[in-house]
Parts: sequence; structure tokens; C-alpha cells
Amino acid sequence: MNRALIELQFLPSIEYFCALSSCQEIILEKHENFLKQSYRNRCHILTTHAVGRLSIPLTAKHGKVAITAVQIDYSHPWQRNLWRTLLSSYAKSPYFEHYADELHRELFSKEKFLFDLNRRLLSMCLKWLQWDQSVSESLGYEKQYADTIVDIRNVISSRNDYLHRSFYQPHAYQQVFGSKFVPNLSVIDLVCCMGPEAGTIIKLSQRKIEQIKQKLC
Repeated sequence: MNRALIELQFLPSIEYFCALSSCQEIILEKHENFLKQSYRNRCHILTTHAVGRLSIPLTAKHGKVAITAVQIDYSHPWQRNLWRTLLSSYAKSPYFEHYADELHRELFSKEKFLFDLNRRLLSMCLKWLQWDQSVSESLGYEKQYADTIVDIRNVISSRNDYLHRSFYQPHAYQQVFGSKFVPNLSVIDLVCCMGPEAGTIIKLSQRKIEQIKQKLC
């Protein structure tokens, strides 16, 4: 699995990184149309009471819209509200203080377009995981790619959970709240709880490449 093609997601799940952990190059789909009710502008974290959703509000669009044209709605203080939720959820986690300044800077970067913000956040997450994969962007939209590229666009979908796919097998780690482990949250949960060990946890959570290829064929 040397090259993987995937869409950008907002602060992606552990499953997302499991799908990419064995590839040498990550190709981001830059020429797709925006898909509503997807992980492109939402993710899940663990709050004091239950699993909570973080989301980025978008300006109103009608019909098909290119992902690079989707604009973030700043008419409401979503950044402030989102940050408050992160603080209440992770301020007491072992590593939040270590990553907080960079996370705050990226979330408050005032990027106009969703694609650009997600691109910045992905770069941040890859750095935190200490991964050295090259990251590029697709040059045009293709329905099918050569066998040298594993196409996992829209495979990690909000329409069903990770149990319907073959990327992720939960490897429990100590979380901030509750006595029962909650799997497959945003990588933010993993990084805040495990710090530099986060990359190792992802490797331990990854299903075998043979299983992934079999699932995609």
C-alpha cells in the first residue's frame, strides 16, 4: 500500500489514520464535490457526559459544489464555542497543554475555505504522530486509478461505523472520562491522552494490509 488516495476530513478519526499508516504517499482528493453529512466538516470527541460532535458551519450552497469552493461560515462564533468544548473535554488530559497552542492557532487561522483549513489540520496531526509520509493533491478527478494507488475515497463514511470496514481494530488507551473505552474518536482524543505514543497506538490499531486490500476488491 505505497500510495493511498483519500478525501480530507476534519480532525480525522483514528480509523482514518489506520487506513493511511502503511502508505508512503498520501494523495488528497482535491477535485471532488462536497458531500453533505460527511466527516469533511465534523468529528467526534469524548465529552464529560458522552460522545460529542464538533462541526464547522458552512455557508449556504445549492447543488454540486467543488470541495475547494466550500466556504466556512464565520457569522457565528463557532471557533470560540468549539474551543470551549475542547477545553472542557481535554484540559485535564495528560498532553493537552503540550499541543493546545498549536491546535488553537490552526483552528483560529481564519481560513476562508474548508479544504484549506482541513489541509492545515492534517499537516498538524501528521506532525504530532511523527509520520513522514509525503502528502500531495490530486491533479484532476478520476473515477478509477491505476493499481499502484489504493483508492479509499468515501470509504470511511459517517453512514456506518468502523465495524463495517477493515481498517481499524480498537486498541484501548486511557481516556479522560468514563471507565469504558470509547473507540474511534478523533485523533485529538488519542493525542491529548497519549501524546508521543499516539502513533504507536495507531499502528497497534491497524488491521493487516491484506485485510484492507481484500475489503476494497
